[in-house]
Amino acid sequence: MELTLNLNSRLQPMHRHDLEDALQGIFEKEKLGEVTGGGTLQNPKDGEIVSCDIEIHLNDDNQNSINRLVELVNRIGIPKGSALLCMEPEIKIEVGTLEGLAYYSNGTELPNEVYENCNINYVIEQMEAAMEDIGCLYSYWKSNEWTALYFYGTSFVEMKQKIEPFITSYPLCQKSRIEQIA
Repeated sequence: MELTLNLNSRLQPMHRHDLEDALQGIFEKEKLGEVTGGGTLQNPKDGEIVSCDIEIHLNDDNQNSINRLVELVNRIGIPKGSALLCMEPEIKIEVGTLEGLAYYSNGTELPNEVYENCNINYVIEQMEAAMEDIGCLYSYWKSNEWTALYFYGTSFVEMKQKIEPFITSYPLCQKSRIEQIA
């Protein structure tokens, strides 16, 4: 049975590959099937990642195998709004348990000394420390105007509350924005 795991997840191809590898390892252990491919959808206007797909071959079309696949996919941590899709027979199963937070760092409107003296890696480090046990960085995206950091975790509201004190105090975080993405 051929399935597509449509991920409501903003993952660069290299980060999607990490997820594909994790799934492949689980499928081999469970003798459930295999990952056969994947892709990343980008916004045509600016190239920002919109979603991802992972193609899966399930060894059979037994309902127990499908249920086990859903259970495993939900256990590894994927965002709400994702779905397991099949064309023949037509199947759509909503999956995902995580909420998403996109943090956008302004790359053009701050004083030059802020860009010279501050570091986006420090921002990542501080945000992940603040979100300990509730969320972490899954991927990122960079354009001329913005650097987006994509965090997924148990609660968008809690992740946002945990990082707000840092955002208000660190110069590189001024004129940034936060959006819920899952």
